Amino acid sequence: MSENALENKPVVLRLHALFSLQKEFFDADRLFHKEVFWFFIPFGPCTTSIPKSAIMLAETHFWYTVPDEVQSASLLNQYLELLSPCEKEHVFRMRGDQLQKRALLARALVRTTVARYTNSQVSPRLLKFVKNVFGKPEVEWQHDEEWDPPSLHFNISHTSSLIACGVTVDTPVIGIDVEEKQRKIKSNVLSFARRYFSSYEVELLHAISDPEIQRQEFIKLWTLKVVISYCPSSLKPFISTTPPLSRQLTSDKEAYVKALGRGFSAAPFKTFTIRFSSTTYGGQQVYGESNSKAFEIVVEAVDEPKKCTSNWKFALFELSSSHYAAICTEKDNSIEGKDSGPMKLTAWKTLPFVEDVCVSGTDVVAAISGLS
Repeated sequence: MSENALENKPVVLRLHALFSLQKEFFDADRLFHKEVFWFFIPFGPCTTSIPKSAIMLAETHFWYTVPDEVQSASLLNQYLELLSPCEKEHVFRMRGDQLQKRALLARALVRTTVARYTNSQVSPRLLKFVKNVFGKPEVEWQHDEEWDPPSLHFNISHTSSLIACGVTVDTPVIGIDVEEKQRKIKSNVLSFARRYFSSYEVELLHAISDPEIQRQEFIKLWTLKVVISYCPSSLKPFISTTPPLSRQLTSDKEAYVKALGRGFSAAPFKTFTIRFSSTTYGGQQVYGESNSKAFEIVVEAVDEPKKCTSNWKFALFELSSSHYAAICTEKDNSIEGKDSGPMKLTAWKTLPFVEDVCVSGTDVVAAISGLS
C-alpha cells in the first residue's frame, strides 16, 4: 500500500491501516522490533525548546494537543516511531481506532514535551521511563558526566477531545487534570455530590438554583478534588485511606490527588473541603464562575478546619471555552519568600514536530482561580 493510497482514506481508516502494518512487524519480532519506518518523515527537533535558564522560579508549564486536529497518517507514524516496544504494545491493545490514536498521542506528547527541557541533549525517542512505588511514571535519566539532567516532574491527563501534559522544573511535585465542560453527569448532581463531597460543598451546590450552573460548578469542584487525592505526607494527618472510588468523572479533584503520585483512591473526598477565597455567590463562598477572580484555593480537613494545605498551590482555569483544567504543585521550600502568591503558568497548544502556539495571555486561557 502506497503513502498516497493511505492519504486518500479517511483518517480513521488510514490510522487503522498504518497500525496494522506496524503491528505485523511488531508481532513477528517482539523482542527486536524491526526499524521499518512506513511513510516516514525524518525526525526533527521539538519546535519549542525550553532551556532551564529560561524557566522562572516556581513556574508551571502546560502543554496540550487536540486529537481531532491530527489528521496526517505520516505524522501519526512519526509519533509511533517515538514509542518504546512496550508503549507500542499498549497502543495496539486498545480497542478501536480512536482509542489507539489517543493512546499514541498521549505517549508522543509526553516524550516530545519532556525532550524540550533537555537542551537538545536527549531525543524524544531515547527517553526512558520508570514507575515510582505508586505507579506514577517518571523519567529515568541516563548518567552523563558532561550533562546535568533537569530536575523535572510531569503529569498527564486527557479526555476524548484534549490531551495535556503539565511540567515543573525544580518543583517537587505536579498534578493536573482536564475535563470537558459539556460532560454529562449520569445521575442527579446533588445525589452524586452527597456520595463524595463534604456537607459544606453539597450545601453550596444546593444553593445554586440554575441546573446548568450547578452542573458546571460541580465539574470544577470535582476536577480540583481529584488532584488532591494524590497528596503527600503533608496531608496525611487529615486525609485517611479508603477503598478505590468509582471513576465516573475525572477533573479538578483529580489534580491534587494526582500530584502525590499515589492514585485516585488515596483519599476519600468527603474528608476534605475545597474553598475559593474572595469569591462569593449569594453572599457565600462558592466555586466561582468563569469570570470570577478568586485569588486562592484552600483545602481544609473536615474534622479540623484550621488545618490547611499551605505548602501547596492550586489553579483552576478554562481552556478554549471547552474544558476545565486544574493544576496542583508543591511549593519549593528552598526558595522561601519567592514561591508565594498565585501560580505562574505558561501554556502552549502544540502539534509536536509541526507547530507550538503560546496561548498564555490570550482568550484561550481564562483564569478562574489561583493564577497570576
